Amino acid sequence: MAAEIVNPRSDSDTGQDGGAEPLDSFDPAFALHRGGKMAVQATVPVRDKDDLSLAYTPGVAKVCSAIAEQPDLVHDYTWKSSVVAVVTDGTAVLGLGDIGPEASLPVMEGKAILFKQFGGVDAVPLALACTDVDEIIETVVRLAPSFGGVNLEDISAPRCFEIERRLQERLDIPVFHDDQHGTAVVTLAALRNAARLSGRSIGDLRAVISGAGAAGVAIAKMLVEAGIGDVAVADRKGVVSADRDDLTSVKRELAGFTNKAGLSGSLEDALAGADVFIGVSGGTVAESAVASMAEGAFVFAMANPDPEVHPDVAHKYAAVVATGRSDFPNQINNVLAFPGIFAGALQVRASRITEGMKLAAAEALAAVVGDDLAADYVIPSPFDERVAPAVTAAVAAAARAEGVARR
Repeated sequence: MAAEIVNPRSDSDTGQDGGAEPLDSFDPAFALHRGGKMAVQATVPVRDKDDLSLAYTPGVAKVCSAIAEQPDLVHDYTWKSSVVAVVTDGTAVLGLGDIGPEASLPVMEGKAILFKQFGGVDAVPLALACTDVDEIIETVVRLAPSFGGVNLEDISAPRCFEIERRLQERLDIPVFHDDQHGTAVVTLAALRNAARLSGRSIGDLRAVISGAGAAGVAIAKMLVEAGIGDVAVADRKGVVSADRDDLTSVKRELAGFTNKAGLSGSLEDALAGADVFIGVSGGTVAESAVASMAEGAFVFAMANPDPEVHPDVAHKYAAVVATGRSDFPNQINNVLAFPGIFAGALQVRASRITEGMKLAAAEALAAVVGDDLAADYVIPSPFDERVAPAVTAAVAAAARAEGVARR
């Protein structure tokens, strides 16, 4: 029997003698989470001995033997081709930081139900009780035969970069760190539409990204792949540039393909005359720095729950404003990307998710907006039923075009 979670304000606060009320009694979030948010459900009936003999022994032995002789049959006769492992070590959970594997499980369960709701993809939360890079990699490699793909989630940078790279090298199924690539795909889609709204192209824009963690690095890479005019990335110490002697290996690589203008100094310095601000770091950007941006600028302040630039401030100076919050227009939400990306990859049994597949996802997502494009509608809602099918189809087609599809 699970231990009772109690209201810490009970007893002395309420005057009760013991018997503290469960948190469910005053917080609907706890009420919703009691018992977890997901369960395993059978797809075949087991009503009598005939069903049992087919679903389990002796009938299952025929299927096992066939797979042993032809391993590729596992995709046809098990759930492998429709299920993703959602893997975390609990070191970078939402805005909560390193809270550990058990505390990460509500988020991983949430991710799993979003996979099912928005992409029709089954997903299994796997919260690992290890943080060593080699141990995580070895653990996931050993679990991989059960899954068609691996979604890495809430693993701190810079470890997440190495973990993703090495897992993809060792596995022949897609490995995708959503905090990096999902954010980048949705950001690029919104930016494409913002540019279209203003009669410009991506190549006409100079962007500044606040944050050189997983999301910031991935967004910079994707914007460069998409042909951005220029992009500079700033961390806590200022603009990431080749002349700095305090850069990690990831940031040295970042300096090599960004900041063509050779900017240095603070984030605020870099924003002067910039066309785009993209915030994935938290903190607050001074209003004066936003005011110094180019006319008709775009502000994508995506920190949650507190955007780097409050929309009320951003709207004074920017033509398009986006956040990571659902209570403002233009929400940059990863759920717009990862269900369809995995659904498309699994549909064609892709061996990996390529840059071309991610770019195709961003283009498809942007196209959903179509002729309804407006300053407060540069990205569709997660509940727009056109999103997942469009992204799925585009990713599957790109996988075939890039030679990573196996059917």
